This record gives sequence, structure tokens and C-alpha cells, in this order.
Amino acid sequence: MADETAVEARPHPAAGPTGRARRRIGSLEVLVVGILAVLVGRHVLGDWKGPAWLEAWGAVFVAVCVQALPFLLLGVVLSAVIAAFVPARLLERALPRNPLLAVPIAGAAGVVLPGCECASVPVAERLIARGVAPAAALAFLLSSPAVNPVVLVATAVAFRGQPELVAARFLASLSTAVVMGLLWARFGRPEWLRPRVPSSDRTGWAAFRGSLEHDFLHAGGFLVIGGMTAATLNVAVPRDLFTGLAGLPGVDVLVLALLAVLLAVCSEADAFVAAGLSGFSPTARLAFMVVGPMVDAKLIALQAGTFGRAFAWRFSAATFTVAVTAAALTGWWLL
Repeated sequence: MADETAVEARPHPAAGPTGRARRRIGSLEVLVVGILAVLVGRHVLGDWKGPAWLEAWGAVFVAVCVQALPFLLLGVVLSAVIAAFVPARLLERALPRNPLLAVPIAGAAGVVLPGCECASVPVAERLIARGVAPAAALAFLLSSPAVNPVVLVATAVAFRGQPELVAARFLASLSTAVVMGLLWARFGRPEWLRPRVPSSDRTGWAAFRGSLEHDFLHAGGFLVIGGMTAATLNVAVPRDLFTGLAGLPGVDVLVLALLAVLLAVCSEADAFVAAGLSGFSPTARLAFMVVGPMVDAKLIALQAGTFGRAFAWRFSAATFTVAVTAAALTGWWLL
């Protein structure tokens, strides 16, 4: 009996002196330390420059992370507000139960909520956790960074005197979001979608702080992974491979769609990049602006970290196909 008692009283190897489980250092903490090391290292090394490819990789990596970070912070703040102060029953009443009605309404809601693709992921995760139908939340996830007023105004400025291109971007992006929402309602499986929002009994400001900390650290880690992926693709894939295909009808649409995935430009800035691709057709540049806010390297990483890899790969592949098709059809009609 004494030996039995001694065994039960022995603390777990992972426990501290008080018997409580010690906090393990996970990949998110390692990634945060890694990005801090990169920034501090650049400052300490000063004017030292390594190989050209390494300098280009570092510039793209830092640019992607710094550009996306404010919008990611906006998204996690909105997510925390929803978690702490918006009753679940209010969200359930705001959208019809019928997906045929809820999906278009959720897609249209993106028109009035500025934000980039990084911001929309934690918000969609929180909406699903609060009882919103996944099909509607995913339609909002795609539409918010693509058809909000900031993006449309930026497109109008980048393409002065071409209102038809602004209209084409709006129609192709909104139709892609709605179609993807309806496809999920019809073919999506619950086991593919695994939001990782922790359950909590806290309310009010305590819930707000807890949600903010969890979402920012979690999404921020995968943003770093996405930034690394985008930087690697930018350095590894020769630009001549794309520019040499600019004059091929039809092929140029697919080329710029793939380039949008690789470059991972924020939706508020991608119109200016597209305007500079003057060697490509208007429809190809439209595809660049439609695909980019919905499918890119950092967004795939964020979706994988938030909803699981099974969801991210299926959803990204389907969204890419629908977005390219919508851009091609809209461009043929309006451009």
C-alpha cells in the first residue's frame, strides 16, 4: 500500500514542483523568436550583404509579414469582439437558415467590411464557432478581402479611366465567393473543417483578451510560414518563365493566376501590381486580382493552421478553379 501511495503521489515528468503541467514551447513560440532573430540580425549586421538570392528572400519575407500584420491584427480584434460581446443567438438570427439565402447575404457583407485576406480567416473561424453556417462564413471569408470599398477604390486609382475593370473585379470576386459558399453547402464535409477555437467560460473583457491572445499568436505563426513560402517561391521561380507566356491567348490568364498565388500581395495593393503587368491582357490582369485575395501562399498556410490541412488544400484548389473561371467569363463579357 505504501508503494502504491508513493507511485500515485509522484509528479508527472512534465509537471513542475507544484504538480501542475509545465507549459511546453510550441512551434508558434519558435516562429516568433525566429522572426525577431531575423529583424534583430538585420539591424546588428548593418550594411553586410550576403548572396543576392538571400537578400531578395529576406526582403520579400519581411515585406509580406509587415504588410499583412496590421490587417491580421484588425482581423483578430474583430474576432475577439465577436467572441466576447456578440451573442451567438444574434448571429443565428442575422442570417437565414437556408444556405441559398445565407450565402449571398454573407458574401454581400464583405462589401462593407474592409480587410485583407489575413483578417478574414480568424473572423470566419470565430463566426463558425459562434454558430454561423460554415457555407456563409466561408463566403464572407472570400468576399471580404476582394470586394470591400478599400480594394475597389484602389483598383479604380490603379486603372484610371477603366471603370469596366473595377466592375469586372467586383462581379467576378463576389460570384466566386457565392459559388464557393454554395459548393461547400452542397459538397462540404464537417470532418474537413476543424476550427481550432478553444472553448472558454470567460465573458466580457476577460474573453476578449483571451481570444485576442490565442488568435494573434496562432494566426501570426502561420503568417510567418506563409511569408517564408512566398519568399522562397519568389526567389526559386524565374520571372522569365511567366513573361515569356504573356502573349499566348488563354494561357496568360492561368499564368497570372498562378503568379498571384506565388507573390501573395495584399488585396489592398494588388491592383497596382496588376496595372504594372502591361504585357498581359486585361482578362489576365483581372484573374490576378480575383485569385490573389482568395488563394495565395500565406493564405493557404493561414487556412491550414486555422481549419486544418485537409480543408485548406481542398478549399484552395476549388477556389482557384472557380476564381479563374469567373475571371475568364467576366473578362470575356465586360473586357
